[in-house]
Amino acid sequence: MSETITRLYNSHAEANAVVNGLRQANVAERNISVLASNADEWHRDNKPATYPDKDLDGRDDRGEAAAAGAGVGAAVGGTLGALTGLGIMAIPGVGPLVAAGWLVATLAGAAAGGATGGVIGALTQTGASPEEAEVYAEALRRGSAVVSVRADDAERGRIASIMDRSSVNVTERGAAYRKAGWSRFDASAPPYTAEQVRRERELYR
Repeated sequence: MSETITRLYNSHAEANAVVNGLRQANVAERNISVLASNADEWHRDNKPATYPDKDLDGRDDRGEAAAAGAGVGAAVGGTLGALTGLGIMAIPGVGPLVAAGWLVATLAGAAAGGATGGVIGALTQTGASPEEAEVYAEALRRGSAVVSVRADDAERGRIASIMDRSSVNVTERGAAYRKAGWSRFDASAPPYTAEQVRRERELYR
């Protein structure tokens, strides 16, 4: 039996380091997936896939994105480049998001099915509670990254220990957001700018 282990990180760099650690520990790349804010344009793709208007024709392409699945915005480079389906999506309420691995298809499928926020629908499908998914989505909006790994029972503890090394406590982060006035993820909210992301990360150094 397997389950999905999901952890939150303050930046793509921390998520990338965790992915590298997982690969060095011989965790199969097909089981690793990453979602990371690209508000500061750390990842550049000459042919980005945008969402929900993937082909920039002014029409909603959610169904088309679901059909494309993990092939969205293929690109190579860096640790994440080894994962399938690496590319950029523009997610309502989150902004530009680098997505890689098996979760790309889940994200596209959740959006096509009308799941709230796309990201929330995808993360709840992997086992996150609705409350956790709200925090994950807001954290992505603010410049964070999420790593999800499918793990068999025998490997669960070993994989979790690698992922826990620099992860963020989701409950505490949600409490911090609420203390500052946040209540829930809003898909209609404007994405964070690169400067806002920089200031947000400074809060948690």
